Amino acid sequence: MNVLTVATRGTDLAIAQTGLIISALKKTCPDVRIEIKKIISEGDHDKRTALWNLKNTGFFTSQLEDALLAGEADFAVHSFKDLPTQPRDGLTIAAVCDRQFAEDCLMSNIPVNSIRQLPPSAEIGTSSLRRTALIKHLRADLTPLPIRGNVPTRIKLLQQGKFDAIILARAGIERLGLGEKISLCFDPQQFIPAPAQGALAVQTRTDDHATTELVAAIDDKNLRTITFAERQVLVTMRCGCHAPVGAFAKIEQGDMEISAFISDLKAKNFITRRLAGPVADAEAIAEKIANELLDAGGREILEKLER
Repeated sequence: MNVLTVATRGTDLAIAQTGLIISALKKTCPDVRIEIKKIISEGDHDKRTALWNLKNTGFFTSQLEDALLAGEADFAVHSFKDLPTQPRDGLTIAAVCDRQFAEDCLMSNIPVNSIRQLPPSAEIGTSSLRRTALIKHLRADLTPLPIRGNVPTRIKLLQQGKFDAIILARAGIERLGLGEKISLCFDPQQFIPAPAQGALAVQTRTDDHATTELVAAIDDKNLRTITFAERQVLVTMRCGCHAPVGAFAKIEQGDMEISAFISDLKAKNFITRRLAGPVADAEAIAEKIANELLDAGGREILEKLER
């Protein structure tokens, strides 16, 4: 019997996501036994600093990667959107899977089925500059405020009246069995999510061929193409995963369509594009839409953010 160790963050959501991967692996390899190694990431340790003020990349993933490279684990499970676009030497993404929901959702203290129904100047908890820009684009009067903590903590802060509403990734809410608490779900082609949001990435060492092959059996090839195209937008624009940039791709009848945007934080300069083409040209489509965003004013937006 094979015994493997998986590295994961210790949050309820991370454990739930790791459980999904373990279940999928056991279906393809029933004899494998998997032990969980919980690791506290830098992002979990620092629960006060707004995410956009954390200077290091990979603050939810780098400690897991360190454990993998040190041989303390055989594979690691990540929310794909948290992984830096620049891969670590010696590591590979052996599987991308389980993206049932890519969209963001809103939880509110009052019943709403549209963001238009929130009260004037409502305070919206979010840890994302992307969501901040989208909120201001939809309603300039709303007040986005930073919020930290895991999903249950954020919901508790909402229930305590610290915010009028909060915005989170729907995938995490659903994986925790809290879908009934969602007030509304956004159209991902309008309220464009973070690249690879909702997808899980399973990382292995490149020199561990046996584990990489085992994990690759659960890889979703279409989802890999979609999420790598979304992340290519970030790569081409040379911006981090917490910039006010979104990308959402889908495949229909052999074609890929990508929707993407970049904005300043007040949404005074909100730039969006949509492109489609053959799936075989996914990377080229992503590069083209990224360059169009840069040429339309995105380059200046990023330069101002870096000051």
